[in-house]
Amino acid sequence: MRSASRHVGVAAAASMVVLAAALSPGAWAATEPAACEKPVYLTFDTGHMGIAPLVADVLKRQDVRVTFFAAAERTQTDGDSLDDHWAPWWKARAAEGNEFGSHTYDHSYWRADVKGSPPSFRIKPSAGPQNGKESTWSAAEYCANIKKASDRLAAVTGKKPLPLYRAPGGKTSPALLAAAEGCGYKYVGWAPAGFLGDELPSEKFSNAKLLTQALDTIRPGDILLAHLGIWSRKDPWAPANLEPLIVGLKAKGFCFRTLRQHPDFKAWIASHP
Repeated sequence: MRSASRHVGVAAAASMVVLAAALSPGAWAATEPAACEKPVYLTFDTGHMGIAPLVADVLKRQDVRVTFFAAAERTQTDGDSLDDHWAPWWKARAAEGNEFGSHTYDHSYWRADVKGSPPSFRIKPSAGPQNGKESTWSAAEYCANIKKASDRLAAVTGKKPLPLYRAPGGKTSPALLAAAEGCGYKYVGWAPAGFLGDELPSEKFSNAKLLTQALDTIRPGDILLAHLGIWSRKDPWAPANLEPLIVGLKAKGFCFRTLRQHPDFKAWIASHP
């Protein structure tokens, strides 16, 4: 749901909360995107999941659909973000019309290319049995880790994820991206203004400062990045900043879309059904 004009005030945009909350879950999920002149693309990577239920509440209330990139990361519930405990949460997000992509199953960081042919890479997972251990992976092994997260998402949501992935930390190389594309996954980064700052120390980057910066700098077409819980940030960014950000952007005439609707990825998605 978007504001009637770009000049609608924040208070008027906030009143949409009541209307969106009145929609039943079924009606909310069935809502078709309206014409949109100033789209932004909000994405969430997994994290400790402690704020995930609150994030979902905000998205439903604001009638906003997003794209989630998931890895099996350690959670506050003594499991991982793709385990059976979280399966109902993911399934509910699919029913609401959100989209999904892989974040590599073991949250696997690219560290360096290894010289030689065929291509191989130094990879350091931050989750799973190889957590914290750097080793050399072939292109096939890296692809398998991307696919494992995508397959798990399909199993728990009942919905085929997009043929997209996000490398942890945004760390990549041309050879790594070529390897991923070779097995059917296109990389998704984020806009400079779309880095919402929830990974930064709250002692130096307060929520108020991050919100003001985002509202001042986000432009149409930007991909925005946040997380479902950051262990290191003492004053969590979400959900404190999430709803004010959405309401503020709507008041400026922005509307929210998933990456399925992003012009840079439409052709890729269509060619990888």
